Amino acid sequence: MQLSGTFDELSLGPLTLQFAICILLIAMTLGEKVRALRTVEGDLRGLGREMSQQEVAAAIQRDLGASFSQSYLSQIESGARPHLTHRTRLLLARFFKVHPGYLVSDPPGFHTELTSELRSVEGRLDDWLTKGAEQFAGDPSLRDARVRLARHDDSRKCLLLLGAIIDAPHLVDRLLAALTPVLPPPAAGADAASPQLDM
Repeated sequence: MQLSGTFDELSLGPLTLQFAICILLIAMTLGEKVRALRTVEGDLRGLGREMSQQEVAAAIQRDLGASFSQSYLSQIESGARPHLTHRTRLLLARFFKVHPGYLVSDPPGFHTELTSELRSVEGRLDDWLTKGAEQFAGDPSLRDARVRLARHDDSRKCLLLLGAIIDAPHLVDRLLAALTPVLPPPAAGADAASPQLDM
């Protein structure tokens, strides 16, 4: 299930467990989270709709014995109160049965994936380098260089460095001469125009 946009922009059908889990994975403001939790709570209580703010306030009083006003809940959802007191956070967490740490606005750029976008790029890059190395079985120097590059902690940075070296006039030849004074002969079938590095 792919979700984008704000919670209010989603067209909601009957609540499913999958949808309830997805609500917890969308980067949202505190107000959007509380509203989403009212939707889940209403469905869990068999209402077939979100609980109203007044119903939540009454249920908190009835179920938890704590006073909580509808107007305060309205201020939280509208963003007029972007932060909760410790007491309010614990109270709402108990009522909605979520971890208190969930009841904060997500920071800009927040995402729920376990890895960052850069880390996933690094993984795809390493896969590409490793698979490409297999195509150069006839050129062990090139194959081994690609494998070593894929195994490097930051292969992306290495390729960016290579790009910068290529952009600098004559730097490729100077570095090649300094780092590999003697080049091995090209393997049979390898492109003779390309120098083969034994790294």
